[in-house]
Parts: sequence; C-alpha cells; structure tokens
Amino acid sequence: MYFGGYFLYILFSLPALILGFWAQFKVKSAFDKYSKIRIYSGLTGAQVARRVLDMNGLHDIGVEEVGGMLSDHYDPKARVLRLSPQVYRVPSIAAAGVAAHEAGHAIQHRENYAMLKFRTAMVPTVQIGSWLGPIVFMVGLFLSSSTGTTIAWIGLGLFAATALFALITLPVEFDASRKAKAWLSTSGIVFQEEASGVGRVLDAAALTYVAAAVQSISTILYYAFLLLGRDRD
Repeated sequence: MYFGGYFLYILFSLPALILGFWAQFKVKSAFDKYSKIRIYSGLTGAQVARRVLDMNGLHDIGVEEVGGMLSDHYDPKARVLRLSPQVYRVPSIAAAGVAAHEAGHAIQHRENYAMLKFRTAMVPTVQIGSWLGPIVFMVGLFLSSSTGTTIAWIGLGLFAATALFALITLPVEFDASRKAKAWLSTSGIVFQEEASGVGRVLDAAALTYVAAAVQSISTILYYAFLLLGRDRD
C-alpha cells in the first residue's frame, strides 16, 4: 500500500484506537478500584446475581463460574449466567455491578427485549462476515475491473454486519446496566454510597462498547473511501 494509503488508514483508525485504549484503561481502573472495596451486604457476585434473578422470578436461570478475566456473560440458549472468578467469588462493589448487569440480560431475555433478540439472531451472520468480508473485499480490490469493484462492495457489505451488530449492542448493554443500577438500589443489595461505585464500573464498561462501535464504523468508512476513490480513478 502506498504512503497515502497508510496515512488514510491512520486518519480513519487512529481516533477509534485512542478511544479503545482509553475505554480499556477506564474499565480496568474502575474494576480494579472497586473490586478492592467490600460490599456492605457481604454478598459475592454469584449471590447478587442469584438474588436479582430470583427477585425477577427467574429461578430457572443458572449461575455458574467460568474461567477468564471479566469473561462474564449471559447465555440465552443454555439459560445460564456465567461469571468470572473475580466476580463470582468476590463480595465487592465491582462484582455486584457486573453480576447484576449480566442478570439484566436474563431479564431482557424474559421480557423478549427486541434489540437483544435482534442481536442474538445476528450472531451467525456476524461470525461469517467478520472474517469473510475483509477477504472478499481485498480480492475485489485487487481485481482491476468493474467485477472486482462489485466483489469488493459485496465484501464490504458482509463486513458491515459487524458494525450493525456493534450498534445494536449499545442499547442492549445500556439497558442491562440501567436495570442493574435500579435493582441494586431498590432492593437494598447496595447502599447509596456504594451505588456511585457500581455506576462508575458499569459506565466504564459501556464505554468499551461505544469504542467497538466507533472502530467498526471507522473501518467501514475507510473501506468505502478506498472504493469510492477507485471508482473516481
């Protein structure tokens, strides 16, 4: 790729990369800080999740420990909430916030939250498009013909599913955090002075999803700019 191409790539990707690094720094700092502050109730993340689920009538949703750092997630197919050791076993403000957030996804599932259903349905398409799209795009880009341009646009369309997925993820995650904050406060699981810590942890985590969306969109814009420039040539 010529120098101008490298400069163009940096121009599109650098803001997203900076935001991504900033988001990772914020979430790590917030989690490290509030994982060291014990919650007054003494409940571990697993106990918090179980209590939130039971309070919402989700007695059939399991809570399991899973390996990895901040690998917490809700599996709608298995109907189980999986928490990392740093959340599952620890009675901290950070653990309570993360556990309640994941329980929020289970509540969304019960409520048939439209954006969650849409995101879940998109997973197979995104898994294919995220790796096949760039390959198809590059093949089309190197073919010096109108057919090559068409192939490149098809590749861009496949990859665009990742950006749509990232955008759909935003309201899903924001809504889960809103539910988590509300339930932790109204249920008495956390006290008022602890709620601000929960908010900082969840807000920092939300920033990582914003960064992912910005990065996906900037990549698509870069690819589209290359194609439009080629068409003009």
